[in-house]
Order: sequence, then structure tokens, then C-alpha cells
Amino acid sequence: MTIEAITPAGAAPPMAPYSTAIKAGNNLYVSGMLALDPDGKVVAEGDVVGQTRHVLEAIKAVLETAGGTLEDVVFNTVLLKDLVDYSAMNAVYAEYFPKRPPARYCIRADLVRSEFLVEIASVAYLETFPRI
Repeated sequence: MTIEAITPAGAAPPMAPYSTAIKAGNNLYVSGMLALDPDGKVVAEGDVVGQTRHVLEAIKAVLETAGGTLEDVVFNTVLLKDLVDYSAMNAVYAEYFPKRPPARYCIRADLVRSEFLVEIASVAYLETFPRI
């Protein structure tokens, strides 16, 4: 089985010693994505809608770099700084996963920096044959 690190062009730099994503065979494991721009600055500070959108776009970029799409996501872990943001996060999340949403769980957690409101990690299964 081939294992490779996946980092899309323009991705925010990791905040610790980890890869943005790892492709192992047909499985893609996307690290917890945060609302960071390519320079490592927080995006949409104080706005869970903006941060959720930014995080999901970052996950989408990782998937596309690995040869997949959001439809390949089978599981998401969603971490929210405050559960009061659950409905707003879900509204954006539903836009990105309108059909067959992946399995997931969502918990309240202290995130690595106080400016972050949401973090999402994904697992995807990438088919080896072309889509029809």
C-alpha cells in the first residue's frame, strides 16, 4: 500500500508536526482543519459561518488535490468551541453535503487557539476508477 502526504497549493501551514492529509491506499485522512489563511492568520474571526465555510473549502481543496470530491467523504469529526454555534455550523455544513451526508459526530471542545470557533477532520474513500 502506498502512503503519501497530501498538501494542496495555498494551504495554511500546519500548526504542529502533522501532515495536512495522508492518503493510504484508497483512504484519505484529513487532519483537523481550522480557519487559517496561507499565511497562518485567522479567517472570519468571531464568525462561525465564515469559519465553517473556510474549513470546508480547505477540506474540499485537500480532496481535489488527492483526486476526490466532497462526495467521497465518509466520516467527519466536528469540534465546536461553543454549542450555541451548532445550528449556524449545520446550515453551512448542509450546503457542502446536500446528498448522502457523511457519518459524523460533533462535540464542544476547547480548540488550539481562542479565535477558532470550529475544526473539522475528515475521512474519505477515493475510488480507483473514473466517475460516470
